Amino acid sequence: MVFNIVQRLGSRLAVMGATAGLLACGSPSTAQREIVQPLPGVNAQQAQGFAAYLDTVAARARREGVSQRTLDTVLPSLGYDESVAALDRRFAPTPAGQAFPSFGPEMAKRINAAKIRQGRQVYANEAARLVAIERETGVPASIMVSIFGHETSYGTIMGNTDLPRALATLAYEGRRRDLFEGELIAVLKMVDMGVPRSVLRGSYAGAFGYPQFLPSVYLKLAKDGDGDGKAEIWSSRADAFASIANYMVAAGWRRGEPWGFAVSVPATLNVNAIANRERVAKCERAVERHSEWKTMREWKALGVYPAGGVWPANDKVEASLLITPGLDAQGYLLTRNYRAILDYNCSNYYAMSVGLLADGVRD
Repeated sequence: MVFNIVQRLGSRLAVMGATAGLLACGSPSTAQREIVQPLPGVNAQQAQGFAAYLDTVAARARREGVSQRTLDTVLPSLGYDESVAALDRRFAPTPAGQAFPSFGPEMAKRINAAKIRQGRQVYANEAARLVAIERETGVPASIMVSIFGHETSYGTIMGNTDLPRALATLAYEGRRRDLFEGELIAVLKMVDMGVPRSVLRGSYAGAFGYPQFLPSVYLKLAKDGDGDGKAEIWSSRADAFASIANYMVAAGWRRGEPWGFAVSVPATLNVNAIANRERVAKCERAVERHSEWKTMREWKALGVYPAGGVWPANDKVEASLLITPGLDAQGYLLTRNYRAILDYNCSNYYAMSVGLLADGVRD
């Protein structure tokens, strides 16, 4: 069914950026910083201000236990990168109140027959490992593969930006200093742990490795999946899958529940009467488009019906209703597991496409 949906949606592939956290870095003394030549497009005033800022970050890093050896190794190599700051300004969050794009074209950017085929191949190649992780965590193998496909196009596009330099730049630039500075200190802690500087490359905003974790997420949730004692999410699929599953569990994944499914919604349903009044700490703008929670039994009583004709076995599972925008509007019942995907990237289009690609990989 999902494959047919994907065929209707089209065949354009979009490389997903990921998302889930940001980073900033510690610094040597201003005297040490002066040995680093400014990058192109950086004036002397910016270079001096950046050097002084890194002094303050270094002090915080020391307080948080980062060794002087790491500070002396990493911080003198950093320079302000105007190209990174420009990218951050370009990809600023969508202003509140701006219309959402139509659902169909967005899905067509993210899912197509080729991506499903690639995902099935990854699933087949890694089946034993994926099944073992699914058995341990309850997170479906298809969800792990789908996130892997969305974040890095199955490991082929991971970014090549130097993370400490990019995150120090973004912290200094200031729009989200608290976020990026904390992430930079996290990456310094990774170096302290023995992670090679050479692997600290990824997106301009600090996400790296197969699952595109931010450094702080790596420190909290990265797992060793192949038994070698290391969580090398930039080179080991086993580690990446184990880490993705660990993230989902931490985000509240519930064993045995679906993420969601398409439904037909009767014209008589009063959507205003079931509007969401929930207050959430994260992903508020995405969640405000959902309805209130109801059990599958309650949705059935309201005349909502699965597009595939089959209800989950447990009719006490709760779900919220989302009706996608645009002329191709489609209703979906979304469980708590959808919220776990949403935690990975606060976008309904992202979470929905992860779920639909997972269905295509599994079917």
